[in-house]
Amino acid sequence: MDRKTHIAVVTVPIVSHQISISEFCKKLLNLNPNIHITLIIPVLDSLSNASKSIIASLSSLKINTIVLPSINLPPQTAPTLKLPLAMSLTMPSIIETLNSITSKVVAIVADYFAYEVFPLAKKHNILSYTFFPSSATVLSLCFNSTFLNETITCEFRDLKQPIQIPGCAVPIQGTDLPSSFQDRTSESYKHFLRRSEGINLCDGILVNSFVEFESKAVKTMMEKSINGDKPHVYMVGPIVQKNCDNTQNGKECLSWLDEQSQSSVVFVSFGSGGTISQKQMNELAYGLELSSQKFLWVLREPKDIASANYFGVSSIQEDPLSFLPKGFLERTKKQGFLVSNWAPQVNILSHKAIGGFLTHCGWFSTLECVVNGLPIIAWPLFAEQRMIATILADELKVAIRPKVDHESGIVEKGEISNVLKRLMVEDEGIKICERMKFLQYAAAGAIEVDGSSTTTLSQLVTKWTNLEGCNES
Repeated sequence: MDRKTHIAVVTVPIVSHQISISEFCKKLLNLNPNIHITLIIPVLDSLSNASKSIIASLSSLKINTIVLPSINLPPQTAPTLKLPLAMSLTMPSIIETLNSITSKVVAIVADYFAYEVFPLAKKHNILSYTFFPSSATVLSLCFNSTFLNETITCEFRDLKQPIQIPGCAVPIQGTDLPSSFQDRTSESYKHFLRRSEGINLCDGILVNSFVEFESKAVKTMMEKSINGDKPHVYMVGPIVQKNCDNTQNGKECLSWLDEQSQSSVVFVSFGSGGTISQKQMNELAYGLELSSQKFLWVLREPKDIASANYFGVSSIQEDPLSFLPKGFLERTKKQGFLVSNWAPQVNILSHKAIGGFLTHCGWFSTLECVVNGLPIIAWPLFAEQRMIATILADELKVAIRPKVDHESGIVEKGEISNVLKRLMVEDEGIKICERMKFLQYAAAGAIEVDGSSTTTLSQLVTKWTNLEGCNES
């Protein structure tokens, strides 16, 4: 019988992370169809429809999925603490599941938030890897977080001077560090430090990015791994979703795009988990209208907490369109198209009519921009998004970042109109588009058969398949 290399993969109860790691699993199978993959999926509250769709797509590829028993968090859990706490509570189930298959497994690949599995891998002499779903520059922050914690005593947000993170070409303001860094006394900050230390126990870190995109950060971390200070870093991206299911909403908005001129429409979306306040929604609506630029806007019910929908929405209580300013729909019916709650982002971003993306700078959305060569309006909300926005706008210069009014904390309509025009019709936008097209070309090259990311992952797969102890099918 044929011998199969068995890989265990551990994800987290966040759909964007699940999409990313499931696409990674598909890449492994494309490189070697004889690999056997078991994907372990934790569940918070209940399994979402999006997660069910992911599982269905993987089952057709004969990827074994194990859905763990659901867990519940205390109602008042802070948004920045939800994911680390959820993973800590579900870790006994993850460990139990891994223990049941360790005799057959040659490697464990675990999401960055599932770092607590690495001692188990060491115990059973199994290779272990972190799947890092964000940028190499953010990983560099993780590598240096203990040093920063020991050398800076005040709150990072109170620093007068920006921080120079190794591998980052531009300094980062303390206020632009991840949400978990904004309160050193918080449990979420302590969890960040534990994760940053925990990933040092693995044998390597798989980053969903590519060398040509973050060359300085990669070079800096490679030096650390060569010196034995940190695990080896493997750049295996860009890993993005190839297609998505189309609902009636999706068909309608794509039909509308078909009627628009090439590169004439700005896509506006804050991802699957981001939300804005009612006041900010009003300003965004007025700013879009004032700009006179064509737009496709995915709306969700406004919330004061930006990450309110990060774990998904169990039920939709009100139509998001009902929160728009009075008369907006009528005044902009020839200018824009509005979609409630969800749209097929993969299909939209690849459409010829899209000329720019107003995005929250989630890493998955950022990679989709790069793959499609789209210039960015960087509007970060939470997590590491502000840091990514800084890299895109100040280092790579492929994005424009709107200025926030210091008193209200709002991006006002005039500023929104201004950045839309700068991106879509002015010379600045043309130059940004040229730089992004160069990155698009580099991204395509990285995942070609002989590209940097494909070669890296192929070598890793060969290493796994050559290990002794592979189980028989």
